[in-house]
Amino acid sequence: MRHTLAAVLLGAAIASGLPAEEPLLSRTRQLILDGKRSGEGYFSPDGRLMTFQSEREPDNPFYQIYLLDLESGATERISPGHGKTTCSFVNPVDTQVVLFASTHLDPTSQEQQRAELEFRASGQERRYSWDYDPEYDIHAFDRRTKAYTRLTDAKGYDAEGAYSPDGKLVVFASNRGAFEAPLEGADAKRFEVNPAYYSEIYLMNADGTEQRRLTDSPGYDGGPFFSPDGKRILWRRFDAEGLIADIWTMDLEGGDQRRLTDFQAMSWAPYFHPSQQYVFFASNKHGFANFEVFIVDAEGKREPVRVTHKDGFDGLPVPTPDGKRLTWVSNRHGAGAQIWIANWNHEAALAALAASPLRGTEPEDTDASTP
Repeated sequence: MRHTLAAVLLGAAIASGLPAEEPLLSRTRQLILDGKRSGEGYFSPDGRLMTFQSEREPDNPFYQIYLLDLESGATERISPGHGKTTCSFVNPVDTQVVLFASTHLDPTSQEQQRAELEFRASGQERRYSWDYDPEYDIHAFDRRTKAYTRLTDAKGYDAEGAYSPDGKLVVFASNRGAFEAPLEGADAKRFEVNPAYYSEIYLMNADGTEQRRLTDSPGYDGGPFFSPDGKRILWRRFDAEGLIADIWTMDLEGGDQRRLTDFQAMSWAPYFHPSQQYVFFASNKHGFANFEVFIVDAEGKREPVRVTHKDGFDGLPVPTPDGKRLTWVSNRHGAGAQIWIANWNHEAALAALAASPLRGTEPEDTDASTP
């Protein structure tokens, strides 16, 4: 009954000529305004705090980690201020502790900052790409003591970490396997060109102990998160060429691996809706440089439904813990990408997914403009 009603409302909204992103998204507005760009916003369980990364330090051109109090508007820097940082997450049990990846222990970090600032000051530009710096390690910051605890110390890129819902485990990505034995020949050449190829998913206790590998597949496995019930891990898996990626889930032992998407495109940045009925993700299905947000049912049985309809970049979608709003990163305002927020229509999403064709029976994706 509820889905039938939502389907009727969805069709009526479309017939009335609402913008393409409605009725799934409404009251869309920019959430983060400061800095050159921002991204990777994740919430505390009560929805009051959001941790995110932003480029805004005058003497550091790289991302640093910040914590936004959504009630007061106060913003606190979590990371030390030097080095590169990424992929933060609030401990769901002890919200005074924030997880993030950083290179701040690298003795050359400040030298790298100066070199990058000089490069930008010269007027030169480079195409934006992620840096899989082998000095990245995962750290936890305690806001009470202001102390940093290093959780990983293996040679290689350790990042993209997230806590389990009970705060006892951390899932993360690492290419440490490429450093455990010398690479030779074609493998060494491949690592020079694409160090992400050797990235796999790992699991550890929240204190950094018992680190174990869950995946072993050619190509980049990364961006992992736990399902809301803590029983499964959601992540992105690239093919060996690094051109096509899909969304997968598995159990906590690395078994029962299931692919949710098959777009023949780059689909990444997955995150569960709190209901655990569907997954948000981003994909460039509609053009190499045009990323849009989609949803797919949690079993991957139906074709994904398109959510955003703006040229450029819309990605890294994360819902608020109550499931009533969606945040994501977009450059729709014409400058550097920043975090945006909109009201989210859960019932319309369920209706759209229920109406979407079974996977493999429809060559094109369904979008919110289809009754």
